[in-house]
Amino acid sequence: MPYQPHVFADNPIDRGDQQRRNENWLRERASDPDSRVLVMPEFDVPMTDGPSPELSWMSPDDTRWFGIDGEPVFLGLLDGVAHFAVHVPATSGAAAELRGDDSIRFADARSAAGFLSGQETGIVAQARAQLDWHNRHGFCSVCGNRTEMGRGGHVRKCPSCGAEHFPRTDPVAIMLVHDGELCLLGQSRGRLSRMRMYSALAGFIDQAESIEEAVAREVREEAGIEVKNVKYHSSQPWPFPSSLMIGCHAEAATTDIHIDNEEMTDVQWFDREEVLLALEGRSRKLAVPQPLAIAHHLIKTWANGEIGSDH
Repeated sequence: MPYQPHVFADNPIDRGDQQRRNENWLRERASDPDSRVLVMPEFDVPMTDGPSPELSWMSPDDTRWFGIDGEPVFLGLLDGVAHFAVHVPATSGAAAELRGDDSIRFADARSAAGFLSGQETGIVAQARAQLDWHNRHGFCSVCGNRTEMGRGGHVRKCPSCGAEHFPRTDPVAIMLVHDGELCLLGQSRGRLSRMRMYSALAGFIDQAESIEEAVAREVREEAGIEVKNVKYHSSQPWPFPSSLMIGCHAEAATTDIHIDNEEMTDVQWFDREEVLLALEGRSRKLAVPQPLAIAHHLIKTWANGEIGSDH
């Protein structure tokens, strides 16, 4: 089956690596009336108000009219036009003005993804992740002094000690473990509140650890099960705040479950028939994540017998 990009992937913007090296060009584009700006009050996504919402972009003149003075992050070029994103603090007067504009509707990124096209969700992921990183990293981790944005937002530089800090992406291994007609699903403590909701196991990849090692370690830690034949399926940007979900399938080498009660509330084997019912929303004892999440597609691929095909 041909690979279909996940939600928050398939970003059409050219990130403009060469252009962002030219600070004069960036300043000119940031005030160019033809440039587009995605204004995100407290990281909410602005959309047009109508039956088929799209991202609601502003011109730099519009942002000045609303009194938005945040430093714009350069997202890149789309059809030759510079696109930026800017964060607006929730407590600012500009945020109140924006939310009072009836032509714009705002939603958190997860909710907005249910309305926007796949490519627009990719833009949202980039904008949200970058703005959140700048909001959290205004000070140098080496000397503690305030840092300054460079290269349109792809670096923060410390004028005191000269250190450079770059936006980070945290890799997460997420895996669907299977054993014949059974697959392993779990409930992470504090994450899945619905009693019937189970998902693929997942965890951050450690330093100096391969994807395959991370898959094996996380399954062992959370479920006490050994795995083999780890195979990559696909990946998904997850901008909450800045993860990359690396989806895999793996075969079970052992089947006795011994859960980590600090990390998990439950881990169980589910048969293919029950999982297929859950994917259709017809199971009385199991619910699985919606198509927004890569976990849904890992589960669906296994349930439909598609493991081993091209993704």
